[in-house]
Amino acid sequence: MLTEDEKTEIAEQIQHYDHKRAGCVEALKIVQNHHGWVSDEHLRDVARLLDMTPDELDAVATFYSLIFRRSVGRHVILLCDSVSCWIMGYEDLLAHLTDRLGTGLGETSADGRFTLLPVSCLGTCDHAPAMMIDNELYRDLNREKIDQILERYG
Repeated sequence: MLTEDEKTEIAEQIQHYDHKRAGCVEALKIVQNHHGWVSDEHLRDVARLLDMTPDELDAVATFYSLIFRRSVGRHVILLCDSVSCWIMGYEDLLAHLTDRLGTGLGETSADGRFTLLPVSCLGTCDHAPAMMIDNELYRDLNREKIDQILERYG
């Protein structure tokens, strides 16, 4: 069930659009900001507010890779798998991350700290390889840098 704060935030966002439905991505982002992800129940509530069916809204939600439709860890690691990052060591860094976290791509570590996801581009090819944790971008990565970065997210 959506909170009153969420409903208010969504109402404020959709007033900027000619049609309620046009604000669906922003509405999903609001829910995700509050809960970390968009559950089926929240999706149904948002769909109702926007005069959409849950299936219509789910089609939008699943199209965007940064709308999470299942529970994620406290921190989401987006590992760039663009051509530039591949050339500059993506495979080695992926192996290091999966070993260090004890998880594969699309999974959450056993302690619930991290979810590791691929992302097609972080827009920093001149500083590849790169990853983003939550909203913080990290560039020119190597194994040692990754270890230092992960320590910050206790």
